[in-house]
Amino acid sequence: MNLLPNWLRTGYLRLVDPVATWLVSRGVRPNTITSLGTACAAVGGTLYAIGHIRTGGWFLGVTAVFDVLDGLVARRAGLSSAFGAFYDSTLDRVADGCVLGGLAVFFATRPAPLGVGMVAVCVLGLIGTFVTSYTRARAEALGFGLRAGVLQRPERVVLLSAPQAFFGLALNGLVLSAIVVVVTATAWLTAVQRVLTVRQAMSPSAPRRLTIQQWQRPALRRPPARTLAKGD
Repeated sequence: MNLLPNWLRTGYLRLVDPVATWLVSRGVRPNTITSLGTACAAVGGTLYAIGHIRTGGWFLGVTAVFDVLDGLVARRAGLSSAFGAFYDSTLDRVADGCVLGGLAVFFATRPAPLGVGMVAVCVLGLIGTFVTSYTRARAEALGFGLRAGVLQRPERVVLLSAPQAFFGLALNGLVLSAIVVVVTATAWLTAVQRVLTVRQAMSPSAPRRLTIQQWQRPALRRPPARTLAKGD
């Protein structure tokens, strides 16, 4: 299940396509784009931490383009590799930590009890996003490609940038708090969905044929390279 409609994903890819073409012509490497995107996430998380929520949201929303460009450039330039996929996934976790960590710092400066409670929600959200990523990585290590779940990385990036850009601290921060709660809840829901999917697939009584969108068995000797539309 995807929260972002296919027409929106397709339109966004068409929009950034000329940028990817230009980067390939200039010889920019995908890992450089990945590193730059992570650095931008750190800046965005810092903006959140010091209370510039709307500015941080716009910054993260605009620079999220690097999250797509690295895969596009890798494919166009023929530079897709197992290490590129590993590096990309690793820095994605760093980016998640920067953004949610920045929000946790922001809420820590807010009056109790809302501030303290939201710090706990941010920490739970961070753990949930890491568990979501780990379930997929562990499933692939066992020989299966797993993408089940309601909240993958593209949806999480949008939820942690777009509402903040447009609403900032509207309603005394309640909109921001609600978004963080939604991100946390859906991250854990996705993790649970994936655990149950793996459990079902590995059951002795499991049917041979499973839904392709949820479960695919990749070639074990060829780790998945950097993909066009990234997930967790």
